[in-house]
Amino acid sequence: MWVAALRLTDFRSYESAEVELDTGVTTFVGQNGQGKTNLVEAIAYVSVLGSHRVATDAPLVRAGSDRAVIGVDVVRDDRRVLVEIEINPGKANRARLNRSPVPRAREVLGLLRTVVFAPEDLALVKGDPSDRRRFLDELLVQRTPRLQGVRTDYERILKQRNALLKSASAARRADPSEVARTLEVWDEQLASTGGELVAARVALLEDLRPHLQQAYALIAGGPDAVSSADATVEYLSALGTDTESSSDREVWRERLMEGITRRRRDELDRGVTLVGPHRDDMVLSLGGLPAKGFASHGESWSIALGLRLASLDVLRDDGEEPVLILDDVFAELDAPRRRRLGERVAAGTQVLLTAAVAEDIPPELAGRRLTVTRGRVDHE
Repeated sequence: MWVAALRLTDFRSYESAEVELDTGVTTFVGQNGQGKTNLVEAIAYVSVLGSHRVATDAPLVRAGSDRAVIGVDVVRDDRRVLVEIEINPGKANRARLNRSPVPRAREVLGLLRTVVFAPEDLALVKGDPSDRRRFLDELLVQRTPRLQGVRTDYERILKQRNALLKSASAARRADPSEVARTLEVWDEQLASTGGELVAARVALLEDLRPHLQQAYALIAGGPDAVSSADATVEYLSALGTDTESSSDREVWRERLMEGITRRRRDELDRGVTLVGPHRDDMVLSLGGLPAKGFASHGESWSIALGLRLASLDVLRDDGEEPVLILDDVFAELDAPRRRRLGERVAAGTQVLLTAAVAEDIPPELAGRRLTVTRGRVDHE
């Protein structure tokens, strides 16, 4: 799998752009603010329908425009497919395959798989649980695109249930039995949909864990080093139960129902849903200690990079090589880590890099170079 061409209309700083790409390593070189990261961000957006830099779509549309369009030519099994995404902030995004509209944008998920490592990934170690949940869910959707529908359904159910809880105080005084009956309907939907999502996350971490250990050992200490501080990852449920290792959706549905019942009074008092995958986390540890708060800056970078390399391996295990994007990360890595990273990924089908300084790119990743200057892309 690889991207043969990228076309942009009113995306970020680009009024229009068209870039032909190839297999192997391609580096976009340019000073900060010239638009190189915007190019790889657009490619990655198509794979998950979201940006690795911002949480909403509005910043992706060029100032003064109502929408942005990303088009990529994806080559899979010697077949070329044009995927186009129309980004409409505040409205539903649209998608086309080979210029034919599809009913929902999420139907293009799975056609392009990417793994992105960027400076923002330090939040996977040092940031909030929401950053780690997003990492898990985006990787889930790339592996199993139908889970995007599960995520969407869960968010809709959660929103409706929260709205009911907020108004429940006055409603309870009027007719508590009616409130209870209405909540029961949403309880069952939340537990069923949430149970499927949590079970999928737990199963994903089971697959990710051994790859993370190997990747961290390689990046932090080299292939021959014996790591005295293994990197591990575990799922942490807000339920506080001992079922974190279960990937059975029915087990999680039952546990969520039990948790909802147990926290009913608290939820009614606070007017918010306190049980469900939207409150869970994944815990990264190094040598048995939580990475958040204990890992050094260099160790945190290595764990974050290890997570992305583990993601690459998990997607590869599914039978298809994803596009690897390394966005402006080499300036943050010392020379040995750069070299080990270069050796690790150089053989990928397509590796896209960005760098402000060409000398930051390790020799192992020498390849085609494109210069980006004020939104213009030129061959060196």
